[in-house]
Amino acid sequence: MGTITTKDGTTIFYKDWGSGQPILFSHGWPLSGDAWDAQMLFFGQNGYRVIAHDRRGHGRSSQPWDGNDMDQYADDLAELIEKLDLKDLIMIGHSTGGGEVARYIGRHGTARVSKVVLVGAVPPLMLKTDANPEGTPIEVFDGIREGTALKRAQFFLDLTMPFYGFKREGATEQPGLREKFWLQGMAGSIKGHYDCVHEFSEVDYTEDLKKIDVPALVIHGSDDQIVPIAASAEKAVRILPQGTLAVFDGGQHGLAELEPEKFNGTVLDFIR
Repeated sequence: MGTITTKDGTTIFYKDWGSGQPILFSHGWPLSGDAWDAQMLFFGQNGYRVIAHDRRGHGRSSQPWDGNDMDQYADDLAELIEKLDLKDLIMIGHSTGGGEVARYIGRHGTARVSKVVLVGAVPPLMLKTDANPEGTPIEVFDGIREGTALKRAQFFLDLTMPFYGFKREGATEQPGLREKFWLQGMAGSIKGHYDCVHEFSEVDYTEDLKKIDVPALVIHGSDDQIVPIAASAEKAVRILPQGTLAVFDGGQHGLAELEPEKFNGTVLDFIR
């Protein structure tokens, strides 16, 4: 475990384990690198070097008032990648982290990147517009902002239910997973979390996706209640130059934690 200090003085926390071809994991909102526990262990045991950072304003990284935007997240990631001198890199991004991976490549290219995996990811655009009728109405995101601003602790706990689909018929609720989500969320900055809502909802990643000129696997749950598949994965795979779509039937937004064996195996087959 370690930290880097970015050019603007922000401390970014990261975990860096194992050896071999590097895999860098980008987490979703409002979580931290700990969301990737089952993947860090599995891929580390399978001969890969595994790195997971906490985005600024999240987890154990600094909580700056400014700079909580996707361009800065991508530039922070670039500084980490350069500091660790990562090459032939596999980038894996979940939800907001998928936007972070896309924007990193949009701004910094694929010279250090060999493959990309986008999981329940927000690109190309989550917001409902005339050109994106499958998207989510702005009122939903305004509600997320309000919940974060006024009752963050309860809002995060309530969010775990649709995030993991625990109200779906046949689902088995996992209190430990809900508590893990809550603990990660509450460790972060309310200002960083509040600002980040705009970044995962209203930022258009179409041009970034076009620049991902390496093989890209898009994994999405058919029952994702946070990032609907029709507005995200189904569109992203048509934009990506070398995109492949893997749909988990009945899969939820937090599918990497809910179905780690299936998820890990799918990714391992792809990167091998």
